[in-house]
Amino acid sequence: MTIELGEVDSKKVKAILQFQSQSAAHEVLARAREAAGNIGYAGEITPQQAWALFSSGIAELVDVRTARELQRVGFVPDAKHVEWLKGEDMQKNLRFITELNGKVDKNDVVLFLCRSGKRSVAAAQAATQAGFRHAFNVQEGFEGDGNPQRGWLHHDLPTVHNK
Repeated sequence: MTIELGEVDSKKVKAILQFQSQSAAHEVLARAREAAGNIGYAGEITPQQAWALFSSGIAELVDVRTARELQRVGFVPDAKHVEWLKGEDMQKNLRFITELNGKVDKNDVVLFLCRSGKRSVAAAQAATQAGFRHAFNVQEGFEGDGNPQRGWLHHDLPTVHNK
């Protein structure tokens, strides 16, 4: 039996794809939680998983690098930005949770990204302590901590560079 394109119900196809996407996302997040144990936040996910979750609208991506870092090496399109450290002396942003509350909901799946995956761990822990139930760290960070085989950039995931 052949199905003509005109016979395809696009709403049903979209609903099936969305269900499959949500089902796969639930599995990825459940595995990350299971592997995390008691680390003070929901878990760790890879850059590829982060992009899949974010681009499908299942999760919010929050970049915690400084504004200068974003200008220098680029950033993920449409990601939220809340600095974990501020200024030239890289002091902790005392308004981090307040700023985060203004950008994402405490019930959202929130994926934290930094340069190497260290500040994003601290941000995920702080968010969890502040009541964010689904705070995850994106492993490897944006630049991979100097390792050319790691990081968001290495995996050729979408980025925007200021010119």
